[in-house]
Amino acid sequence: MSRIGKLPVPLPKGVKVKMENGRMVVTGPKGTLSQPMPPRVQVNIGDKEITVTPQDDSRLSWSYWGLARTLAYNMVIGTTEGFTKVLELVGTGYKVEAKGNTLVFNVGYSNPVEFPLPKGISAKVEKANRIELSGANKEELGQTVAVIRKLRPPDPYKGKGIKFAGEVIRRKVGKAGAR
Repeated sequence: MSRIGKLPVPLPKGVKVKMENGRMVVTGPKGTLSQPMPPRVQVNIGDKEITVTPQDDSRLSWSYWGLARTLAYNMVIGTTEGFTKVLELVGTGYKVEAKGNTLVFNVGYSNPVEFPLPKGISAKVEKANRIELSGANKEELGQTVAVIRKLRPPDPYKGKGIKFAGEVIRRKVGKAGAR
């Protein structure tokens, strides 16, 4: 039985939710998000909360139950508060700068790497080595952060690269002489 699926999703003031052809559409102060809901679950939209129930007692219905509730919750939070992720660049000479809707990274390659931000994602460069990415869609934000991090993943030997703020990189010992 899903412990997450049992919880209702509270609806803050100013958020409108509706179902259209199997898609949940959530409209709030930060925009509109749309997501197809998984099959085999029943979504009940009330005035103050959304509840999700499985249609039958099959294993697949129970699996989709928690997923559907989490998707609804992420859309409600995204349209009201939004999501943020913070990345840090670690390394000598590693820096980033924002040029309009493009981030320009200097991360140890011979040429700077230009990364155009997708629609709905905004970036704020706090220092030359710290970026705060924000957006309403959690899935899109996570994918953007993963692609940026892939430009120069953290190195376990020297600790250089693009990492999450607060992430601890497990360091490895380099080669030692055979004795």
